[in-house]
Amino acid sequence: MGSAPQYRHGDGRRRAGRWRRAALAVLITGAVVVPLSGAVRPQTPAPAPASLAPLSASTLDEAYAANRANAAEAARTAAAHHDRDRAATDRRLAAPARHLLRFDGRGSGRVTEVLGDLSRADRIAVLVPGSDTSLDTYGRFHAAAAALHRQLTRQAPAGTHTAVVAWLGYETPGTVSTTVTTTGRAEQAAPHLRALVADLRATAGTGARISLLCHSYGSVVCGRAAAGLAVDDIALVGSPGTGADTVADLHTRARVWAARGGDDWVENVPHLRLDLFGTTVGFGTDPVSPAFGARVFTAGEGGHSDYFRPGSTSLTNLARIVLGETKAVAHD
Repeated sequence: MGSAPQYRHGDGRRRAGRWRRAALAVLITGAVVVPLSGAVRPQTPAPAPASLAPLSASTLDEAYAANRANAAEAARTAAAHHDRDRAATDRRLAAPARHLLRFDGRGSGRVTEVLGDLSRADRIAVLVPGSDTSLDTYGRFHAAAAALHRQLTRQAPAGTHTAVVAWLGYETPGTVSTTVTTTGRAEQAAPHLRALVADLRATAGTGARISLLCHSYGSVVCGRAAAGLAVDDIALVGSPGTGADTVADLHTRARVWAARGGDDWVENVPHLRLDLFGTTVGFGTDPVSPAFGARVFTAGEGGHSDYFRPGSTSLTNLARIVLGETKAVAHD
């Protein structure tokens, strides 16, 4: 639910938000009964992902180089098939400064990108995106990760090393689709998120603190992956629910946080879970409600795409969570 964080302002955003509130309220209760179909993007061929050795500090540079080479090959393939937009995206990801843990240019695409020095990081933030995030919209997601990385760099105490991992590791649902109202995509994604955390532990070491920052439908993914996952904090922002009724039902030792901006349309999505024709629709308890039991923090007055906006209250508080500065996190 909800596209990857981006920065929109003004009356146009509010009008669009009202329309989306109404549309999503209908979707959450009628997605199975009245299926919807979104436009399907033509498939551009791309090479298979690079073959990589198991990730560790010693193989990190090798993985980065192999994935950049694969992105460059994908760019050439896309250009040969006259897909200039995809070719441009792939070329940007192939640049020498980009650090790709994983890359797959096929279909909607998969990217796991590191900002910062992962091998030395004491604090690692993993961004888990919501719907409509793909290679074609990756720039918006990367902008959110870059804003968080800059904020962490500014706020981190001397001697603390930070890294941000932008994890587009699953096929996100479309905002206007039946998949956005069910846990199916999240259940498919959860094993891949678990594998990523294992890779991060192997690379950065057991002493690093890892936080999951889960936006919109990404919070459903985090909810499905949470049980027993070796992370320290899980922050849910703009969440329609996790598929669990309470924090205890997530079966995690991590601290669980939740926030919603004052102008976020997701507030109007019904927080329910229904069994319709053998499919469960909806995600249950509102994560910012007392009944859920999360640590609710202040997100300011921003909208659904503003949680990682530079200078925002939400970004400041998310950085505090990642850095373990829990007493400094502002609460409503």
